[in-house]
Amino acid sequence: MAERIRSFAEIAGRYDVVLCDVWGVLHNGVEAFAAASEALAAARAAGLTVVLITNSPRPYPGVKVQIRGLGVPDEAYDRIVTSGDVTRALIAEGPRKIRFIGADRDYPLLDGLDVTPVDMEAAEAVVCAGLRDDEAETAEDYRTELAALAARGLPFVCANPDLVVERGHRLIPCAGAIAALYEELGGRTAIAGKPHRPIYEKSIAEAREVRGDFDLARVIAVGDGMPTDVRGAEALGLDVLYISGGIHAREYVEAGRTDEARLDAFLSREGAHPKWWMPRLQ
Repeated sequence: MAERIRSFAEIAGRYDVVLCDVWGVLHNGVEAFAAASEALAAARAAGLTVVLITNSPRPYPGVKVQIRGLGVPDEAYDRIVTSGDVTRALIAEGPRKIRFIGADRDYPLLDGLDVTPVDMEAAEAVVCAGLRDDEAETAEDYRTELAALAARGLPFVCANPDLVVERGHRLIPCAGAIAALYEELGGRTAIAGKPHRPIYEKSIAEAREVRGDFDLARVIAVGDGMPTDVRGAEALGLDVLYISGGIHAREYVEAGRTDEARLDAFLSREGAHPKWWMPRLQ
């Protein structure tokens, strides 16, 4: 059973490195959670190394600009590793002519790569960074397009494995939902972001560049996403601090209060074993 903590400072002395999720922990897509940034800044001041690990399809410079604009200070972290960073290698290994699925803001994922976005008929692979209009669409809106692509056996690279994220107080679909539908239609996908190993290996490598070697037993992962943050970290054998007020809060929060019995039942159903939990990082 996960143990409830009131402050990250209660457990910070057990660890050397924090791998912290971004969307849902540090901000909700509209505004930053100031207490979360303060907690990470305090951890760094106490000697911990903080690597932000996010399923954003943007390479890390774009995420740095984005979160700074939302109110996350640079002092809250040492490095950023994104799903976009590790996905670029998958794109580079594939065919040159791609069907790109995503919004205009997602095109920096392709910067400097020898690939060309083309129409469906000419495509030799699919690269998905997100929905073209995530405010109005769902994955189902792509069923016909995906069925045609899957029928041709085109490989599908997913740059953001998240199914949904919070934007303000709403849940917004992500590229992971489109990838799941592509698999349902018989297509094959390639994913490097959470919960898959490449993004964790990159994050650990970045932390070692900052502080030198360390034991993985002294690494804690912080996140709110069960299929991504929690499963990915646990697969690597890392301790997990589960942020319960994120995308799964509807499972066990009522009238602003966490029903701990329902939370425990939820974690049990998910086969998850976080060491600690708290509603929001602070």
